Amino acid sequence: MNKEYIRRSANLLKELVSLKSFSGEEKVRSDFLCSYLSERGVETERSGNNIIARQPHHNMAKQTLMLNSHIDSVRPAATYTFDPFNPPLSDTHIFGLGSNDAGASVVCLLQTFLHFYESELPFNLMLVLSCEEENSGPNGMTRLAKELPDIDFALIGEPTGMQAAIAERGLLVIDGIASGVSGHAARDEGVNALYIALEDIQTMRSIKFDKISPTMGEVKLTVTQISAGTQHNVVPDKCTFVVDIRPTDQYTNPEILQLLRVNVKSKLSARNLTNKSSATPSDHLLIKAIGQLGVKTYVSPTTSDWMRISCPAIKMGPGESARSHQADEFVLVSELESGIAGYIRFIEEMTKIIK
Repeated sequence: MNKEYIRRSANLLKELVSLKSFSGEEKVRSDFLCSYLSERGVETERSGNNIIARQPHHNMAKQTLMLNSHIDSVRPAATYTFDPFNPPLSDTHIFGLGSNDAGASVVCLLQTFLHFYESELPFNLMLVLSCEEENSGPNGMTRLAKELPDIDFALIGEPTGMQAAIAERGLLVIDGIASGVSGHAARDEGVNALYIALEDIQTMRSIKFDKISPTMGEVKLTVTQISAGTQHNVVPDKCTFVVDIRPTDQYTNPEILQLLRVNVKSKLSARNLTNKSSATPSDHLLIKAIGQLGVKTYVSPTTSDWMRISCPAIKMGPGESARSHQADEFVLVSELESGIAGYIRFIEEMTKIIK
């Protein structure tokens, strides 16, 4: 491993974490990264705050591998013990908001792209640094997916400890409203909306999703919130509840919503139907490449920009998912080293498979 790559990545990440880049507010960081690439002879395209870079010999006759990670971050937790945009310096750690999720993947993919920039590969490399991933906004990968139809497969950079997620569960959040009739609790009047909600919750818990995913298993449904009533002696005429569902590749989100609706009395509304699950076929060349490298695979419980694209992908990057969105976020310099080395090995292995 070229130590210069590590030094460049560490220095770049230190600069990135000093630039605020909340979802929808990524312009400063996007401008900085475009300038960084331009100074190294790389032409970039902008789509809003998204950045696209292609190799100079990009050939439309070849397949294209997208190297993607996101440049936005969540807002800092209130429990940070230091300024998240002016973190303490360390020889072994890089602290700061978004350092782990997903700044480490951004800088490692960027250095990997520069490493192969002039190389004639049997496929094109396209670097895509997207925005609005953390809030599932319309101007990030949702927008790019319509503008970049020539992507054949993708490597999504997220903190996975450089293990490869070959599938990720989707997310379907449903708001339920049970309606009843208010009355005096002492006289057994009214229709208790809370009881209706509880019956519906029990019904949903008992529903069996017959189609089992070979990689993800069963659909997971959990009721996470419930609220009803105004005071102790009034039968509630309204009860609201929230259902968290983690779909698999065997069902679309609209299919799950409809299946639940026909079995309950409560009104069910989905917050978003686009957070789909994703899975790459076991015989795909991406899976073959990571298998040849001996990379450990798993099914990710969290979503990413993978759910916005339609092509096969894997999710892999330096850092650990457990650190994401926590106070005093950090990534290890040694993780940057393993990230760049792992990405380079992966692309080299892909060149052996695609001739």
